[in-house]
Amino acid sequence: MKKVTKGQWNGYDTYILHSRELDVTLLPRLGNSVISLWDHVQQRDVLRRPEESDLDFYLQKPYHFGIPLLIPPGRISKGHFIHDGQEYQFDRNTANDNHIHGLHRTQAWCVSDIEEDEDGCAVTTEFITSSDPNWIRQYPVPLKLEMTLRLQGASLKQTFKITSLGQNAAPFGLGLHTWFLINGEPEKWKLQLPCSGIYQLDDELLPTGGISPLGELEQLNEGLNLRGTNFDTLLQIGDLPVEALLTREDGYGLRYTADPTYFKHWVLYTKGEADQFLCIEPYTWLPNAPNCNLPNETTGLIEIQPGQTIELNVNLDLIHPSAT
Repeated sequence: MKKVTKGQWNGYDTYILHSRELDVTLLPRLGNSVISLWDHVQQRDVLRRPEESDLDFYLQKPYHFGIPLLIPPGRISKGHFIHDGQEYQFDRNTANDNHIHGLHRTQAWCVSDIEEDEDGCAVTTEFITSSDPNWIRQYPVPLKLEMTLRLQGASLKQTFKITSLGQNAAPFGLGLHTWFLINGEPEKWKLQLPCSGIYQLDDELLPTGGISPLGELEQLNEGLNLRGTNFDTLLQIGDLPVEALLTREDGYGLRYTADPTYFKHWVLYTKGEADQFLCIEPYTWLPNAPNCNLPNETTGLIEIQPGQTIELNVNLDLIHPSAT
């Protein structure tokens, strides 16, 4: 059962990691997203999965399914900033002529390694940004991106390695826009997500640098029922654990954790009042981080020196009532 098999989605190769508990489907050649996570124990999809008929929409907005990568996440004012003497101009793709959700869309990643052992299985993929003229036009410092997806029982680990191949320090941010299904039953689900404040946003949904108290969302620290919630909310983690716990009333659920060294912020998004989905999004950098005039320690902007490699880790663990 601990093996990797190949499949297809709309003619593109997929790699499926298998354990007794889970099947995880990766689509390397069309954005390197996890597009499906099937729970064998509960016989349910954990993530919003794109159907074959969704191809056109997927190509337009791939970050609406599964676990897509946002590099970098969130908005950038007018898509423009200067860092370490290098100018960056991202395409403007919002109503206010700002940029949103980065340069990573449907690029083709290469599978560089497959591992199968007694404990689990893994797939490693890589992408060099200079191979994409559209990317390097907007972000001229070349990067090597690597992702290892390892499945072990009911636990999925994503490890990202990012290497700067350029001559300038690379300003880097990464986020995951993970679509968890709550199946039209928000009243049965509770979210516990330690946080210390809400980032204030201006009329263009860019952070102002101010922090608001949590108010009613203080309950996130103990556990908030999702009935009636409507999230498009940027939250400060502060010194609290980088851990989201989404549980159903019968004890089933998931634990979503990220490396506290780099991940400083959460975004919660329900696409209107909570019904089918809850997006729990770990971010390393604050949207518009390069323009915020705040320390990197606050914004989470990661400065990768020429030749340097950094490593980021995110873990998703399914919780089955029989295993608690």
